[in-house]
Amino acid sequence: MIKLFSGTSNQKLAEKIAQQLNIKLSKTEIVRFANSEVRVRIEEDVKDQTCVVIQSTSNPTDTHLMELFFFCDALKRSEAKKVIGVIPYFGYARQNIQHREGECVSANVIIRFLESIGFSKIYVVDLHDEATEGVFSIPFKNLTALPLLAEKIKEYLSNKGINADIENIAIVSPDQGGVERARKFGESFFNTSDFPLTVVEKRRNLAKIHVSKAVGIYGDVKGKIVILVDDIITSGSTLVNAAELCLASGARFALAAIVHHDFSKQAPEKLENSPLEKIFTTDTISLLEDQKFKKLEEVSVAALLAKELKHL
Repeated sequence: MIKLFSGTSNQKLAEKIAQQLNIKLSKTEIVRFANSEVRVRIEEDVKDQTCVVIQSTSNPTDTHLMELFFFCDALKRSEAKKVIGVIPYFGYARQNIQHREGECVSANVIIRFLESIGFSKIYVVDLHDEATEGVFSIPFKNLTALPLLAEKIKEYLSNKGINADIENIAIVSPDQGGVERARKFGESFFNTSDFPLTVVEKRRNLAKIHVSKAVGIYGDVKGKIVILVDDIITSGSTLVNAAELCLASGARFALAAIVHHDFSKQAPEKLENSPLEKIFTTDTISLLEDQKFKKLEEVSVAALLAKELKHL
């Protein structure tokens, strides 16, 4: 039997996973001091136990990362046999290459921390770039929530009396880098790999954060319902620009399937006022009250993660 621990980043998801596994979250003490330092203390006997720590490294990313590192150290000092990290949202994943000369490769640095501090294995959900998997030298598994989102959208369309077939639906990647991700979603959605894929060409201003422009569309969306597929929303600019271009190209209406809602402050209002009819996402990141809006619908990844942890 595993011991399941939760950091502070997404306790609701951790509780759902515990319920799926029919166990209780193990006891800890997490103290945050006035100078922003954090202390983690394990309050159960974990000697010779396999321990799992659930912690999304979402905003505030650095704070949640330090908490995760301290969890591992505390468990190792308490003689845990194995410490496994479940990081539903892996922060810094988009900083996996040098986009400009002189930049650090932040994702690689985080991976080195996880390895050196003593984690035995890492699980994540829909890592931004699968190539990053090759940087890990410890066991690593990249799970995907795309089939969950595909099923939820098919249910939504069925309730509207719309057939979820190739004649009615266009699967769209909102930028060139997400083609493989959109194709995987489409394979789950249509139950076949034989379908056309539409791609929006995006240009990003690397000197300015969250600034991009949709400049072209490759594929047929005229008269179709568009499903835009991506891994992360932050500002919402990429998604909204792509939706506007698809609608201007004759699409009937636009939906979005996005795994992680890593929202900036302005994103919820921007997305609610966008031409997107509905945005389907997951609970890999804890959704704050002021981030909720009518067009957003969450699907839980608790069962997906619990299924993996049952094998430990």
